[in-house]
Amino acid sequence: MTTSHEELVLISGASTGMGAAAARELAGRGYHVLAGVRREADFLHGPNLESVFLDVTDPAQIEAVARRIATDPRRRPLRAVINNAGIAINAPVELLSMDEWRRQFEVNFFGHVAVTKAVLPALHASSGRVVNISSVGGKVALPTYGAYAGAKFAMEGMSDALRRELAPHGVQVVVVEPGGVQTEMTGHGIDRMQKTIATMSATERTRYGALLQAIINQATAFTASGLPAERAGRIIADATTARRPRARYTIGRDAAVLTRLPRLLTDRLLDRMMAASLRPHFPKSV
Repeated sequence: MTTSHEELVLISGASTGMGAAAARELAGRGYHVLAGVRREADFLHGPNLESVFLDVTDPAQIEAVARRIATDPRRRPLRAVINNAGIAINAPVELLSMDEWRRQFEVNFFGHVAVTKAVLPALHASSGRVVNISSVGGKVALPTYGAYAGAKFAMEGMSDALRRELAPHGVQVVVVEPGGVQTEMTGHGIDRMQKTIATMSATERTRYGALLQAIINQATAFTASGLPAERAGRIIADATTARRPRARYTIGRDAAVLTRLPRLLTDRLLDRMMAASLRPHFPKSV
């Protein structure tokens, strides 16, 4: 293995939160980090940090980043791609428009497949690594998380297939499953849920209003008690650089517990446990 100073790492969704923290951590460890962002205002600055435009739903930007890697002026190999970009769109299945379903999957799943496919030639050449940022939502789906969890479940399944396809060829695939982390993405998701509540009909509000408010309250508490983004970034960096990485890493004690529950409990018992965890967050009038 070459030294970190001679290797590239590409990370999407590097403008804020875990992505920015992981980018800075890896740069601090000596890797040359290509930090994918969507706006010039989000560029990261510092030693070993090179911001690149990378909207994972834009084929032209994906192609440009792949070309940047293939034509690196110092011929540095690609140590890893970290598929981190993501959005959270929460609403009951009945209320979420098909356009929003497709948007969630385009960003949180199909975009990552496209980026991975684009840089796999470089990873084959370097015996590099794919690091897919999933979620505890890739193992357990709460109410209103159908689209988000669906995309993360898909990421988990794709990662398993990819790991088994690439292992004989020396390319490793690692999944990272965060639980509660203090990031901006949760706040954006809460804003979207509040807008959903504001636009619901009277019938929809009767059916789902209290549930959405409970999810907002739970998400707020979950994030407030979560790990700092910097600590999550260190775990992602460890998963990226470990000589013999595990197939999966969790971030936070909550994730370590929740990702194991589906293997230990029946579906009905898990339903009751999820309902019980959500109950304290419902509005008091319900």
